[in-house]
Amino acid sequence: QVQLVESGGGLVQPGGSLRLSCAASGFSLSRYAMSWYRQAPGKERELVAGITSVRGRTNYVDSVQGRFTISRDNAKNTVYLQMNGLKPEDTAVYYCNAQYDLGPRAYWGQGTQVTVSS
Repeated sequence: QVQLVESGGGLVQPGGSLRLSCAASGFSLSRYAMSWYRQAPGKERELVAGITSVRGRTNYVDSVQGRFTISRDNAKNTVYLQMNGLKPEDTAVYYCNAQYDLGPRAYWGQGTQVTVSS
């Protein structure tokens, strides 16, 4: 069964840190570009960070540049999002996405809630 399972969300105070994980099962992440998206209440889902499959090149939305770091461990079939300096506006449900390099195949996780509040 193909699955992406996110974990690591929770409640954190402003300025705090969290590390999200996205574990894949039923397929290998090695030929997939991986991304983290987020969706806050009443807003559209937005791309937060991405990492390519082979070279591991990364990109970030401007609002998280310098605070968030995306990484991947293909041996563990897992992608991470290290989030530092969290702000209340980072509050959202965070989703993991896998996009196949060679075709339109894509998978989504179920999401994990991140709440930044004092």
